[in-house]
Amino acid sequence: MARGGPFFDELEARDPAAREAALMAALPAQVAAAQAVPAFGGLVAGKLAGIDPRSITSRAALQRLPVTRKGELLERQQAGRAAAAGPWDPFGGFSAIGWRALTTTRRAATRVYQSPGPIYEPEGAGRDYWRTARALYAAGFRAGDLVHNCFSYHLTPGAWMMDNGAQAIGCTVFPGGVGNTELQLQAMAELRADGYAGTPSFLRILIEKAAETGLALPTLKKALVGGEAFPPSLRDWLRERGIEAYQAYATADVGNIAYETAAREGLVVDEGVIVEIVRPGTGDVVPEGEVGEVVVTALGADYPLLRFGTGDLSAVLAGHCPTGRTNQRIKGWMGRADQTAKVRGMFVHPSQIAEVLKRHPELGRARLVVEGEMANDRMTLRAESAQPAGAGLGEAVAGTVRDVTKLRCDVQLVAPGSLPNDGKVIEDARKYS
Repeated sequence: MARGGPFFDELEARDPAAREAALMAALPAQVAAAQAVPAFGGLVAGKLAGIDPRSITSRAALQRLPVTRKGELLERQQAGRAAAAGPWDPFGGFSAIGWRALTTTRRAATRVYQSPGPIYEPEGAGRDYWRTARALYAAGFRAGDLVHNCFSYHLTPGAWMMDNGAQAIGCTVFPGGVGNTELQLQAMAELRADGYAGTPSFLRILIEKAAETGLALPTLKKALVGGEAFPPSLRDWLRERGIEAYQAYATADVGNIAYETAAREGLVVDEGVIVEIVRPGTGDVVPEGEVGEVVVTALGADYPLLRFGTGDLSAVLAGHCPTGRTNQRIKGWMGRADQTAKVRGMFVHPSQIAEVLKRHPELGRARLVVEGEMANDRMTLRAESAQPAGAGLGEAVAGTVRDVTKLRCDVQLVAPGSLPNDGKVIEDARKYS
């Protein structure tokens, strides 16, 4: 499909069955690529040891593979950096690319980044490596536009993600970075930027400063924002000032995951990833519409993170985007899935609540509420069940919670559908002051 049409390419409007078949057909090669790096392929400690890649050809098969979360990346990277002997690997054995000093890698990385932790991420070669072009295109950016890029070019990959995607469309990029508000506004006005890329909060700062100083920005009509929440109130505020802003959902680990369209109905999943929504703390996929953790498999051999748990909460939206894009949609960012709480000196994890539910299949959704004041904590598990409260189930569940967490807990059985569908498994309601 030629540029200038409604979609970045023809993949966005393909038959959903054909897309699913293509994604599943790509899985065996992706699993094999993962097994080629030590963290996944090691015969003893490898996360995919003993897995036949040819058997991973469906979502059900994919769901049998373990989830890798950011905390594990950090732990393995720290161990790799601290190793006194053996191969030196700052990527914890997850990357197939690097540079000459890394004896465990075979191909050259174009850049390496540092995110808080620190966690290091490699960038491979290729046009639109981070898959941001579709998001920019859906936000209205076209070949020949000047994009004022205010994501940070320092340490982290955010700016380079947008830079790479904008050039794939045919845009020119001004590398503004963050800060220097007056100079940024001067460049926007004098170069007549067509659009903005960056955080929504900094865009507001720029627009407010321009109004304060009487500086006109008549050409700035569109924006792609990310990196933080983008509430409808701010979207409408920008629209009142002539700027249509759309959001992209990306991480430094797997690149762009989903993007907003003119329909303003959730975010459309990118064509180069497989997205699952799982119960926090587990790898178990939840029913459509239920809130859970976003887990992403990005297709690519350079940094093959299979089933990467982003730690973000979202939910799958039913149906397709009214713009004609036919891929899966998610609601967008709905909070964080990491809800670990420390109770009476013991950590309680969402995975432990999931274990309780596995042992009691008669329960539905559940939420552990931690209340009281520090040093006087009390736990209550509120669980949905169709069984009456006096049937002994509550006592049995309380015993299971004690076995799993080593902590005592009250149990309240509530009617199915009573608990909010917000992905929260542990609610810390204690008073800290």
